[in-house]
Amino acid sequence: MREQGRSGAVDWAVAGRPMPGQSVSGDDWAVLDAGGDVVLLGVIDGLGHGADAAAAAHRAHQVLSCNPTEPLDELITLCHRALLGTRGAAITLVRLDVAAGSLSWLGVGNVAAILIGVSATGSAAPRASGLSVGGIVGYRLPPGQQPATVPLEVGDLLVLASDGIADRHLTESGVAGPVDRIAGDLLDRYAKASDDAVVLLARYRGVRR
Repeated sequence: MREQGRSGAVDWAVAGRPMPGQSVSGDDWAVLDAGGDVVLLGVIDGLGHGADAAAAAHRAHQVLSCNPTEPLDELITLCHRALLGTRGAAITLVRLDVAAGSLSWLGVGNVAAILIGVSATGSAAPRASGLSVGGIVGYRLPPGQQPATVPLEVGDLLVLASDGIADRHLTESGVAGPVDRIAGDLLDRYAKASDDAVVLLARYRGVRR
């Protein structure tokens, strides 16, 4: 599965696949219009793999699709309630505010989030990592989780990935080239054979003046 698109000042692309030998993936993703110049992005990793994991991830995706303007902590709570009785999931959400030039992120479980920046000389390096707290959405939700906010710079690349992608390699493709090529490269080279995998990228192109 590979898709790409543009939402305002954000170019995005996703690449994913089920665990080899499986027909469905328990890893899901979302890119949603959250009103104005705001984009909601998320990666959902249903626990385990197979149909039960996919069902949990799909249920969380429905919650996000129906409530894209809600605050991130409220979205996590809504997903938690919806996933009670399912396998549960790890979820990381990002609200990218183009007008404000910032993003906020919040995660529960092991979905990685990294913001990669470009220096004045053209070199790329991670600028920030999303803080993900321990727990399972739908089973054990830590109390009091709050989003963190970081400023955006033109050219920044946001990387969200399930744990089916070896996270030590998430910055190796840099920020050069189209986001769909980078997403596909990360999936093809670093997806684990023992799990479902999905990686979602978003590049901030800045606000046109």
